[in-house]
Amino acid sequence: MAQKRQPEIEGLIIVKFKNNRTVAVIQARLGSERLPRKVLRPLGTRPMLDWVYRRVSRAETIDDVVVATTIEARDDELAEYCDQHRWHVFRGSEADVLSRFVGAAKCFEGDRIVRITSDCPFIDPALIDQVVGVMNADEQVQYACNFYPLRWFPRGLDVECIQSKTLESLDKIVRYSDLREHVTLAVYQNPTHFKIRGSCAPRDLSQHRWTADTESDWDLLSRIADAMGHDKFDWLELLALVEKNPAWQQLNAHVQQKIA
Repeated sequence: MAQKRQPEIEGLIIVKFKNNRTVAVIQARLGSERLPRKVLRPLGTRPMLDWVYRRVSRAETIDDVVVATTIEARDDELAEYCDQHRWHVFRGSEADVLSRFVGAAKCFEGDRIVRITSDCPFIDPALIDQVVGVMNADEQVQYACNFYPLRWFPRGLDVECIQSKTLESLDKIVRYSDLREHVTLAVYQNPTHFKIRGSCAPRDLSQHRWTADTESDWDLLSRIADAMGHDKFDWLELLALVEKNPAWQQLNAHVQQKIA
């Protein structure tokens, strides 16, 4: 069993782990505006968060997975759900998501943090490994993702990997609330100040939208989940399914992505 040390942040017990850890942090809350409580809403036979957690956990480059939710009372249910499933959970500010990620990184001693949002039930573990691999190939890289500078992957497959030291630097210098809410926005808005690397899909598939933000999105995701019948498919199998059913893509083609 890991040996515990004295609390270092707000009364939390910090557990001592091995060095060079890559920790996936799943950002989740129940207070989403356009689709409230979506993370615990059943997708197929189980909550959407369960899809995300299971698929992220299959990534070979991930040492640990943490659900980062808020300290708001409405998220007590979400924290309890994580506890029931013996998942790591970290609670922090609702609006200041950057501070929440910094806290999770410190608590679980991640040297690198993979940021995943909980509204992406079909996140692909192989794409997580691909993005982490970009960072593994060059220790000087501070940030890697699969949507910058070119967004060619479908929405819903976004993966970001950031050095914890870079997160801590952002925490010290970023002051605007919108930048703190979106965690890494300040990095790719200022590419000359950070060493950034990206990975790209083999062709432009950005017209596809596999994320849950509206009822129209949910309609598409539900059809996919029901057609697949399991959660162990990869993103290329998903793409093939959607392309065989072209009318599905029109279900949420009108949805405007919230600016991040």
